[in-house]
Amino acid sequence: MSYTVAQVQALTPIRRTFENRATLPDLRDVFLCHAWDDRQGAAKELHDLLVARGVSVWFSEKDVLLGLPLMRAIDKGLANSKIGLVLVTPALLRRLPQEGIADKELSALLARDQLVPVVHNTTYEALRDVSPLLGSRSGLSTAEESMAEIAAKLAELVSLNLSE
Repeated sequence: MSYTVAQVQALTPIRRTFENRATLPDLRDVFLCHAWDDRQGAAKELHDLLVARGVSVWFSEKDVLLGLPLMRAIDKGLANSKIGLVLVTPALLRRLPQEGIADKELSALLARDQLVPVVHNTTYEALRDVSPLLGSRSGLSTAEESMAEIAAKLAELVSLNLSE
């Protein structure tokens, strides 16, 4: 697997955070933040690709059971995940200004050094217009790599079998 210099710089602190939290019991590898509109499309695709590579993913469509309080389930998911992924799509960019659930998830993830943006079908420029803080974080983009390649890099990022 090859990485750009920018990807190495962006992912190294996330890897350290993952390693520091790896000893905590019963944590998911990643929390997947996404727009509601993407739950059956790009978010499910990324989730499925990660799971196929052995990554444990907190994904609201799978982890919030019928009848459970949504916000409390999300709060527990955030607390019990080693790192967070934010799937940045046009739908997410439309939703963030409405200050809904994805905005709350993003706020919690931005407060910690454990966030990887995955930009899909949009640009970092469009992201910076809506969220300068998230847009200032380097991450991965499907304009440069396929979703499968991104999932492979994320799976490698959270693998405990990496040699330094």
